[in-house]
Amino acid sequence: MAIAPPRPTDGTPDWLRTAGGYSWRFLVVLLAVVVVVYGALQVKIVLIAVFLALVVTSVLEKLVAWLEKVMPRWLATVLSLILSFAVFGGLLTYVVYSVSQQARGLATQFNDGITQILDWLEHGPLPFTVTSDDIKDWIAEGQRWLISHSGDIAGTVFANVGGVFEVFTIMALSFFTTIFFLASGQKMWIWFLDQIPSRSRLRMHSAAAAGWYTFSGYARGTVIIALIDGILAYVLLTIVGVPLAAPLAVLVFIGAFIPLVGAPAAMIIAAVVALAANGLVPALIVTIGIAGIGQLEGHVLQPLIMGRQVSLHPVVVALGVTAGTFLGGLLGAVVAIPILAVTWAVYSRLRTVDPPMTAPLPTVKEIVEPELAQAATQRAAINAERRLNLLAARKERREAEARRKVEEAERKAEEIERKSDPTPEDVRDAEDS
Repeated sequence: MAIAPPRPTDGTPDWLRTAGGYSWRFLVVLLAVVVVVYGALQVKIVLIAVFLALVVTSVLEKLVAWLEKVMPRWLATVLSLILSFAVFGGLLTYVVYSVSQQARGLATQFNDGITQILDWLEHGPLPFTVTSDDIKDWIAEGQRWLISHSGDIAGTVFANVGGVFEVFTIMALSFFTTIFFLASGQKMWIWFLDQIPSRSRLRMHSAAAAGWYTFSGYARGTVIIALIDGILAYVLLTIVGVPLAAPLAVLVFIGAFIPLVGAPAAMIIAAVVALAANGLVPALIVTIGIAGIGQLEGHVLQPLIMGRQVSLHPVVVALGVTAGTFLGGLLGAVVAIPILAVTWAVYSRLRTVDPPMTAPLPTVKEIVEPELAQAATQRAAINAERRLNLLAARKERREAEARRKVEEAERKAEEIERKSDPTPEDVRDAEDS
């Protein structure tokens, strides 16, 4: 029989001792999180490249698996990458061509539109007026600010040259990693499982499979939704007659990868272009169309395409995007939701689930006033007893009906046996019974 350790006699209350124990554990976990985040920031280029490689792998995985049925795996990988580059290059070429074709008439169109906007600001129904002199003063002030800060701006530009090199490094590393993920990802994962104890392999594989299922579903769903948003935006802008419809649709496609704010921000830019180039009425039509596309995405496309693969509450999405933006800027906003979704999927797979609550929770008033709580408990017991009685009565009625049918069938069978020459109708009735 185990002997309980002696209780401390220093006079510290039990609640304070318990709170202290949980506090230092929380600090250890917080320190571990800080160390992990700091280490991730030091190798962010590698992590970004791996993240992009996983996104491309999740999108092309089905295509590679389909092509593998008729060709080797490595050839299916190469062909899938070539097709994806062809699609991307064709889209980029089309955008550049459409911009070059419309560039001549855009300057005049934008100048006329901006003149109309300034005239409306000066003579419109607004409680304040903005004259052309005010615009000139603002432009002159901006020029003075640029001249005074030209040294800082030049330093920032030269400092960002390294950022351009980082972009090329990320793209090259991501492409290299994608090739191996598509060609031999299964072998790489089996090798990793071989490095951990055998007792933990199945549990690790189950959690990783749940995370990959969620991540791949999110990545493919986001790409499909972004593509649909871009197509709908292109159709809308083309019908209204907004210039640069193709580049703006591509901007909407890219913005759809940023949850909550990306696609609306891109579509607002499209509305501003419509206002400057076509006037107020087309801009209002574009704005209404933007709202309709947003409703279609939130209430139809996301539940239909992603389904149960990514089921995060909108509050969690909003908080995650905000936190990701503060921690990692635009990239943090992009990766926040898949990280949260994968973390929740892995946790859900590893945790031990207790039975869900079925009884209604007591209200605050019932908790504060014990008499009300007791009455609520009694009502719950009475309701439970009533439900049990109803179920028992329904079961008894079903059993009585079944006994009646059996007795009726036996009676008809006995009548047929008593008759020397039963009629076909009697036989049919007996068989039906």
